Amino acid sequence: MLLMIEFLRQLALAFLGTVCFGLLFHVPPRHFAACGIVGAIGWLVYWAMMLVQLSSVLASLVAVIPLTIATRAFAIVRRAPVTLFLIPGIFPLVPGAGIYYTAYAFITGDTAQCAAKGAETLKIAVALAMGIAVVMSIPLKPSNLRRDRN
Repeated sequence: MLLMIEFLRQLALAFLGTVCFGLLFHVPPRHFAACGIVGAIGWLVYWAMMLVQLSSVLASLVAVIPLTIATRAFAIVRRAPVTLFLIPGIFPLVPGAGIYYTAYAFITGDTAQCAAKGAETLKIAVALAMGIAVVMSIPLKPSNLRRDRN
């Protein structure tokens, strides 16, 4: 029961956070729900991966794949650019705390902590970029493959 309540809380907060970030980026209001769903998908997969004790880097990579697939699906169905859903949708996965702690350790002169946090944050950012690149490189139609070969 507690896990279900936590699941619903995570879902609501990820949805709301993504919609608010979409508002900041001037996403048209008719796309708020789709942006929220994309962000919630990514966060819930990340949260589930962290529950099974995956590293944050691997959890981010696994979470960004269904997020990007949902982004492409919404872009096709709603006839809108992919970035309209991708930029707000990836917001819950961006390692903002890692960036903060890296900068804090740098300012306070804790070189070892700065290097450790910085490396982990960079790995998460690269994992997100790789996951997006892999999904976006998959062609939508098989006919495009034949045309490219000719």
